[in-house]
Order: sequence, then structure tokens, then C-alpha cells
Amino acid sequence: MSEIDDRLAALTPEQRALFEKLLAESGQAEDSFPLSVTQQGIWFQEQLHPNNPAYVIPAAARLDGPLDTAVLRAALREIVRRHESLRTTFELRDGQPVQVVRAELPLDLTEEDLGAGGLDEELFHRRMSELRGEPFDLAAGPLLRLRLLHVGPQEAVLLVAMHHLVSDGWSVGVLVSELLALYEAFAAGRPSPLPDLEIHYGDFAGWQQQWLRDADLTADLAYWRAHLAGAPAALALPTDRPRPAVQGFHGASVPFALPEPLMRELGALAKRHGATTYMALLAAFQVLLHRHADQDDVVVGVPTAGRGRAEVEPLIGFFVNTLPVRTDLSGNPDFVQVLTRTRDACLGLYAHQDVPFERIVTELRPARDLSRPPVFQTCLTYQSDPLPARESAGLRLRRLPVRAEGARFDLELQCFDDNGGLHGWFEYDRDLFDERTVARMADHLRRIVEGVVADPRTPVGHLPLLDDGERAGALAAGTGPDAEWPGRGWIHQCFEEAARRTPAAEAVRFEGDSLDYAELNRRANRLAHRLRRSGVGRDVLVGVAMERSPDLVVSLLAVLKAGGAYVPLDPGHPPDRLAYLLRDARAPVLLTQARVRALLPATDAEILCVDELAEQLAAESADDPEVAVDGEDLAYVIHTSGSTGRPKGVMNVHAAIRNRLLWMQDAFPIGPGDRVLQKTPFSFDVSVWEFFWPLMTGATLVVARPEGHRDSRYLIETIRAEAITAVHFVPSMLQVLLREPDVEECTSLRHVVCSGEALPRRLAQAFLDRSGARLHNLYGPTEAAIDVTAWTCRRDEDPRPLPIGLPIANTRVHVLDRHLRPVPPGVPGELHLGGRNLARGYLNRPELTAERFVEDPFAPGGGARLYRTGDLARRREDGALEYLGRLDHQVKLRGLRVEPGEIEAALTAHERVREALVLAHEHGPDDVRLVAYLTGEDVPPAGRLAEFLRRRLPEYMVPSHFTVLPALPLTVNGKVDRAALPAPGADRPELRSAFAEPRDELERAIAALWCRLLGVERVGVQDSFFDLGGHSLLLARLRVELAETMRQEVSMVELFQYPTVASLAAFLNRPGSAAPGTAAPGAPAPSTAARERAEARRQTQDQRQRAAARRTHSRKGR
Repeated sequence: MSEIDDRLAALTPEQRALFEKLLAESGQAEDSFPLSVTQQGIWFQEQLHPNNPAYVIPAAARLDGPLDTAVLRAALREIVRRHESLRTTFELRDGQPVQVVRAELPLDLTEEDLGAGGLDEELFHRRMSELRGEPFDLAAGPLLRLRLLHVGPQEAVLLVAMHHLVSDGWSVGVLVSELLALYEAFAAGRPSPLPDLEIHYGDFAGWQQQWLRDADLTADLAYWRAHLAGAPAALALPTDRPRPAVQGFHGASVPFALPEPLMRELGALAKRHGATTYMALLAAFQVLLHRHADQDDVVVGVPTAGRGRAEVEPLIGFFVNTLPVRTDLSGNPDFVQVLTRTRDACLGLYAHQDVPFERIVTELRPARDLSRPPVFQTCLTYQSDPLPARESAGLRLRRLPVRAEGARFDLELQCFDDNGGLHGWFEYDRDLFDERTVARMADHLRRIVEGVVADPRTPVGHLPLLDDGERAGALAAGTGPDAEWPGRGWIHQCFEEAARRTPAAEAVRFEGDSLDYAELNRRANRLAHRLRRSGVGRDVLVGVAMERSPDLVVSLLAVLKAGGAYVPLDPGHPPDRLAYLLRDARAPVLLTQARVRALLPATDAEILCVDELAEQLAAESADDPEVAVDGEDLAYVIHTSGSTGRPKGVMNVHAAIRNRLLWMQDAFPIGPGDRVLQKTPFSFDVSVWEFFWPLMTGATLVVARPEGHRDSRYLIETIRAEAITAVHFVPSMLQVLLREPDVEECTSLRHVVCSGEALPRRLAQAFLDRSGARLHNLYGPTEAAIDVTAWTCRRDEDPRPLPIGLPIANTRVHVLDRHLRPVPPGVPGELHLGGRNLARGYLNRPELTAERFVEDPFAPGGGARLYRTGDLARRREDGALEYLGRLDHQVKLRGLRVEPGEIEAALTAHERVREALVLAHEHGPDDVRLVAYLTGEDVPPAGRLAEFLRRRLPEYMVPSHFTVLPALPLTVNGKVDRAALPAPGADRPELRSAFAEPRDELERAIAALWCRLLGVERVGVQDSFFDLGGHSLLLARLRVELAETMRQEVSMVELFQYPTVASLAAFLNRPGSAAPGTAAPGAPAPSTAARERAEARRQTQDQRQRAAARRTHSRKGR
């Protein structure tokens, strides 16, 4: 018996058991360890996105002076020997990832002599990109890769790439410090001056896992639950492109710096309020995000070193723990208040920083979303420079900045202290942002810091983002060109001028009958004189209740000629609405037709049936009335829907409609020979230009029959038969029109105008593919004389939404934040309209007028007004405006801002979906779900539509209900009638359903597998893997089990995308699936190879445990 055996034999049973336990733990630590919790997160990301560039840590240093490469290699080998993390690889054993420490791994250092060509910046970045772009083999290693570029006899550049699984930013500093110390010693022939490491990363990982099992985390987790309760799931930063359904991690960077004097003042400000410079910088960063996202509740990731124990400070390894700091910026606080809130949040974080972020995510269980990181999507890192300029053995080392190529977050600010100043970069996801957008954000952060230092009591909403030049540029971009039309009168006077020029030309055509300009003018004049005798004059309202006909055209002209303003009353509207409009208008005169009069409610107004006045009117003068009209006099009052349910009358003036129509004639000139179709109900403002634009220019006004605007067949035939050259469609009706097989035969069309709804790019392209007409996308509310922006569509491949264009002549269209400040390009804001097109206000609603028509703070001299539209838009770099939707149609879903238009665009990209409308539907208190209404031929079932969307959109943007309709219901003016849409049916799939039994063998096999992995008794086909307690590591085990027991190879991304038994089974059974269905009962479990792998793992584990007692302990602290 050996001495060891004697000593073992002398141990008591209790001592022997303890010894064997320690020995087994030591043997396991020598060979393999569990992953730390933070490593588990990155390992899981690697399974989802192999070779993810965001998880490679790059560094580069310039070496000046005589370099001994042999000494450099020896120093690097010693570092690899010292740090087990640099000899670690990663494997999956029994469905669990483990890290394996290798006794040796080769040093991956390659050298390249650049010769006479030298190293320019582009070549440097290309070599760095090559180094970190080469995939790491996690199972084989090494996970440290270096390249030495020899630039000249006294100059070299060392490039470093380390996988984040074995390192972090702190580790870069450790690596450099040890490299310099070892290089200096080895160059002088001395041994390593570095003391042996007492513990290694595996010890930390094991300790952390044990601590998480044993420690009472109740208070810590309670803090994080409270801190994040009700927090938004995402920061709604405006992006330059739609967010991909799966995060791509494609990064780039923009430099950022703050000078030393500014940082000194910021630090002094922080100190005065009991905070650190980092807290002040974080507060400023949160203000930046608040301003760009227009979001008061901001959550930012804050990295903590994760090295609370002194023993781990000298280790290379992945310790950093990035935790959320949430700050409330509501109420437009000043910066001192924001700093105080940020300081308190940081102090709370520091008190509870030992809880790994992954554990917090497990506790919170946020909705799974492959398109973005959970909890926070922005991060701020501020630390001392890990590569400061240093010297060793005559070799001078200084850091070289490296371009970002991977991005873990939407936006991350990484910065370093630089001799009192600050330098760094904004790292951003280039799938979402353009470089110029992020560069602009960097400028805005600098201005915010300058602003808070100058006056920390300034409300953060008033801090300037734009400098004077940018502000002036934003206002200029929102200002339409100046235009004057000397000699052109008001719209009825322009008609009179046309009648004098071309009296015999056809003015109006209706159902085969026509009036020339001279006759139309005579009839309008006689009626105008009759109205004058009834007291009609300037600002006197005249109700007009008529069906579409030549009499209607005569009546509208007559009211204007008499100096009055017409109030359209659509006979097709309900009696109650007509009664309200009559009461609201208080019009003393009402023009109507005999067949319509019986439909009208009782009124005190004088009623004139125009079609029964022939004898009276014959006695009136046929000359143009001589009535003085001022530009601020009313021309018409059109009622629009009100949020209270009461229509509100918009009082439009002559100067506004004159500006609008004369601009239109300049932009899309028409004249004699042109024919404009009037089809819009005259209670909607588009009808105004349909009526008067052709009559001002000598063209022909073709009046559609009553209700003809709803009949696409009739419209096609009318356009062809009447040789129509200009027409208006709301996009919904244009879509209907394109269903007609002979739309291409409408060859007379020159101008097609769209407005009233967002015009999808796909619809515009479909029209341009089938018509030679020009397609114009216009935007404007009734409160601004029909339209204020215009864009002529063209055939292109631009993936962005179709813009609503640029401001028209003599208008102002500003994109402003909630504090009436211009926002930067790309940032959403509310559209505010000014200039000549503005209405006077709302009829009999002075309070509403004061609320919506506000003082223009940008107009020189004061007195001008802006109309607050309630529409959300942003200005592109080229100045064009993108319409983003109504502020009151925005949907907030689980804290996420959802634009239904983005989902609608994705749905209509499906070849079988013709139209789509997405709404938010309340299923109960705090239960808001998305509902999609669709039209089309053979629309796929809901499950397939959801699968189609999941490939294009984040999970939270996939509707829970899909309702297919023969057609979307339309209002009388052709817009979608949201109120007429049916409620979602109870038979539609829900996000969370009641228990439903598996229906076939495959579903039963998947459900049984889930039961085993999740430890539950039963699983329904609509139950979510994650709702049942699944997490990333169990998902990895599920993937292995599917491969080994069911012969199904499924990627991690696919498991995320199909989280229910039903959706996963449908995916596995899809056409073209490699092996649909499950293994036959009694078939050999999975495969011989799989069994052999499992048996080999068991044998290897037994051998390790038997060998443990024979190993020598080479490490301390065991």
C-alpha cells in the first residue's frame, strides 16, 4: 500500500466522503465547468446566430520601437498558460453546455510583413475585419486570435480578437498590462514577474451557480420586479428602415468626443448634486433618447464590472453584468431632476448588481422577440481606457480605434476617459440606422451636455438639439416656395374670366347633357342675384342640399358670386346629422331640389328649390354680380368628424382655396381639352378642387351620376367614354379600380390624384405598371384648404414608405415635438401647418379653434398661426415628408408602440392579400390585441398568415385575429369605414388559448417531449413553450432532443418562431420538410451514431472521475 492509500484508509467515513466530494469537484473543475449565467446568455445567442460579430471583442495597438517577436510570442504564450479562460472551449454534454479547460491550446498568432506598401487606414480596418470575421470554433478553440502586422523596422500593429465568452472589456486591460510586464521581463532575460493566479474563471462560474442556488435572492428580485414594473418593452427610437423580424447584429460606429473643459463642468455639476460624472453622462444620454423617441419612460443598459471579489480582478474572463437603469422623464423635468432620478436608479442598481441580468429576464419573462434584445435596446459604457499609451523595454504602445462590425443593441455609446476629456463612439445596428442619423444623434448629445452645463435648470424638453443653422434648415425645409398670381381673382372670378375667354366651350357635362361656359355663367349669375335679394353677402352661410347634378354646380358658383359661403348638406346623410348641421350652420337660406326637399328636417331657413325657380330666375340679371370679396371672407364650411361625436364645421376662406387651386394649376396644368371627373361627395373637401379647378382653367367638368363614385365598373366606363384626363381616388378606391381587367384602356388619363389615406408604395407601383398617367400623392386636412404637400410617384425600388411630399406654394409644414420645437430629420413629430391655406377656424367652436390653431412661434413679426393636425410624420434627408399615421390611431401593445401601417404593408406583400387593415381591439381590461381585416382571393388561413408575418415582423406585431372580408367597408367618400368592421370572431386564434388536446401523432410526440423537459403534466397545442416556463437553455435541450429522438433538425431561430406545439408541428409537416412526422413507434432511438455519442460521453465522464484522484493540484485556493 502506498502512503496515499494508508492516509486514505485512516480517514473516518465522514472525512472520506468529504474528501471524495472535494476531489470530484476539483477533477471536474480541472476538466469542465458549468457556464456562468452571463456565458449562458451569449452561448444561447451563438446557437441562434452562429459566428455573431457582436460577440467578438476587437482591440488593436500600435507598437513603436524595436520589437522582438520571439519575446512577444513567449509573453503571449505565458498569458495563455496563466489564464484558463484562454484555453477554454465549449461543448454540449447531455443537452447542457459546459466549458472545458484544455491543458494546452496553440497560440493563434500570425504575422504579415506589409513591406513598402505600409499600412493605411483602409488596409488596417480590412485586416481587423478579416481577423474578427473568421468564425471561432467554440468546441475546438482557441478563442483568442492575434495578428501582427510589420509596418516598418520600428513599427508594428498588433490586432486582437477574443470571443466574448472568455473575455470582456476589463479583460483587454488585463491582457495588455500582463503583456507589457512579461515582455519587459522576458526581453531582459528575467522570469515572469506576475504572481500565480489564485483562482480561475471556472471557479467563479461554479461559485456563481452555487450562490444562485443557495442564496436568498428574494429582496434583490423584488427590487428588480418593482424597478421594471410596467416598463415599456422597447424604446421606440425612430429607425431609417423597418426592423427585421430577426436581429441581424450588423454593426457600425460613429466617433464621439467631449472636450476636457466640458467634461470638467459636467463632473462639477454632478458633484454638486451628489452624483458621479458617469451618472450625469447617463442622464444626458437618457435625455437624448427621450427626445428622439418621444418617450418618457426610458430604460438603458448599464454595464457593471461583475468583479466584486478582489480575487477575480486579475482574471481574463466574461464577468461584465449589464443591468437596466430606468428613468422617468415625464412632466418635462429640468436636468437636475433627471440627474437626481438617474442617480437614485444607479444607486439601486449598485445595491442589487450581483443578480445576473439573465436571471432578471427569467424572473420578468418578457414577451419573446427575436427582433431586439429584451428589457433594453440601448446601452452606455464609460470606463478608463483599457489601452492607454504605455512603454515597455523601449517599445511604445498606443491604442488604435477599431470600427464596429457587430451590434448587440440598437444603439450603444462606448466611451473612455481621455486625460479628463471623453472619446469613444456610438455603435449602432446598421440594419436600422444610417450613419448620418447616428452622427446627428452624436451631435445632439454634445449639445445636450453643453446645454445642461450652461443651465441645469432648463426643462429637458427645451434643451436645443439643433444648432441655429440646423434649426433654420428645418424651418426652411418646411416652407413651401413663394408664389404670387397677379391679376388672378378669387375662384369664382377666375371662372368668370374663363367664361369670357371661351364662352362656347363645354363647361359641364352630366349624363350626356352639357352646358357651355356662357350658359353656366348666366345661370349662376341669376341665382346669385336672387340670393343677394335674400340677404346673402359676405360671410353669410348658405346651405346646399342637392344630389350631384349641373344644378349643384350652378348653386355653388352662385353662392360664391353672391359673396356668401356654402355649407354642403349631403342628402344621403342620416336625418339627425342633417338636422345637427342645419342647427350648427344657422344658414338663413337653403338651396335644394324638389326631390330632395322631402328628405330634409324642419328648418327656419328660407328654402329655395333651384329646379322650381325657372320663372323667378329668368327675371334676374345675367350679369356678373359686383360684390366685393376679401381674402379672409368665408368661401365654404365643411363639417368633419369630431372626436366628441359632434361634427365640427371648418371655416375655409377665399385666400386659402385660391392659393390651393392656383398652385394646382401651376403643378399640373390643364386647360381647354382637359376633362376632370367630379365624383367625390361635395360634403368632402376634395370635391372643392374637382368642381372649381376645371372651371377656372377652361377645361370641362364631367359630373358623375349620384352614387357613381362607389361603382368601379361605372368609373372605368365613364373615364373611357368621356376621355377623362384628371381624376381623384382615395387609395382604397384606387385598389378597387385596379381589380378591373380593362383599367389599362383608360388611356386618356394624364393626372391621377390620391389623398385621404396613406398610399401604399405597392399600390402606387401597381398603378404605374398599368397606366401611363402621372400619379400624385397629396396630403392635407380640411383645416388647410384640402392639401398642403404633394409628391409625384415614380417607378423605383425604394423600400421606404411612399412620402407625402413637399410643401406646396405659400404654405408651411413643420414637424414639431410636443414643445413646438423643430425635430431633426428622421425623428417623428406632429405636423403643424401654416401659411395661406389655413382655415379661419371651427364654426361656433372658439375653444376648439384656440386649441388646434395656435400661435406660430417661427413667423417673423408674430400674428401668424399654425394648425396642429394630430398627424405623425417625419422629414427625410431629402426634405420629403413621410406620413406615419394619426397620433390617436397609434397602438401601444405591451408597452411597445405599434404602427398598424407597417403590419398592413407586410400583409399586402402576400400575393393573395389584396387589402389589409389592422386595428387594436380591447378584449378586456389591460388586454389589447391586434386584429387584421383582409380582402383577397383564396386568402391563406390564419396560421399561415401568422407564419408569413413572423418572417417579416417581430412577434408582438403579428395580429392575434385575422378576419377575411369580401371587401373593406367604405364611407361615402371612399375611405375605410372602421366603425362598420365586424368584431373579431371567437373562432379566431388567440395569443393565449384554453387547453386543447394534441390532435395527431406528431403533436402528441412534441407535447410529450415538452412535458418531460418542462416538468409539467400536460401541454396543449396552443400553449407557448415560454409561457410554460421554458427558457433559452431548455430550448437548446429541446433542439437536441428533437434531433436525437425524432430525427428533426430545427434551428434555434425556428424554435423561437414556432413556440407552440401546433405551430411547431405545422412547421415540421410543411411541404418540403426533410423528415415530416415523428419516428415510428419502436424504431431504434434516434440513430446508432447518437447512441454511440451518448455512450462515449458516459464513458468519458467515468474516466474523468476515476482519474481525478491521480491528478496533481496545480492550482491554489482549492
